[in-house]
Amino acid sequence: MTGPTTLHAAATRALREWPAPDGEQERLRTTYAEHLAAHPDGMWKACRDGHLTASALVIDPPRGRVLLTLHRKLRMWLQMGGHCEPRDATLAEAALREATEESGIAGLTLLPGGPVRLDKHHTPCAWHLDVQYAALAPADARAAVSEESLDVRWFDYDQVAAVADDSVVRLVERTRALL
Repeated sequence: MTGPTTLHAAATRALREWPAPDGEQERLRTTYAEHLAAHPDGMWKACRDGHLTASALVIDPPRGRVLLTLHRKLRMWLQMGGHCEPRDATLAEAALREATEESGIAGLTLLPGGPVRLDKHHTPCAWHLDVQYAALAPADARAAVSEESLDVRWFDYDQVAAVADDSVVRLVERTRALL
């Protein structure tokens, strides 16, 4: 069964079980857990104090590249991601759904081991407490622009810093370290 209570509980469990790779990530993990404990609606966009979001960096390791989206509203090159929905049973499921919808690529699979990193940032709607995953692209991946994007484009690893912000660069670096 999916729904608000199930996703909240699954997110709380995922954060509790996630081994943060460093002190900064551990502080964010604790912040996210405290947010969920204080906000039963902390998974949803309606929570104006901030809410968890789920994203996934689409990566093609054999070709040494990542797929980024030029976000329609923010006008920034970002990984795929967004708000959780009531049909999402887990953060991982939400991240994979978002990556599939926004990239147009069927057959994405999440890198095993849970989230890659956490990133807290302010957006026009509220603070986003983003739980970031990595999604491996199939060999025949063909991306398509979604309603959420102005463009989607593959970037070689060494091109990301020139087009994206530090958060995306750190996500790419951490993902590559896990491969």
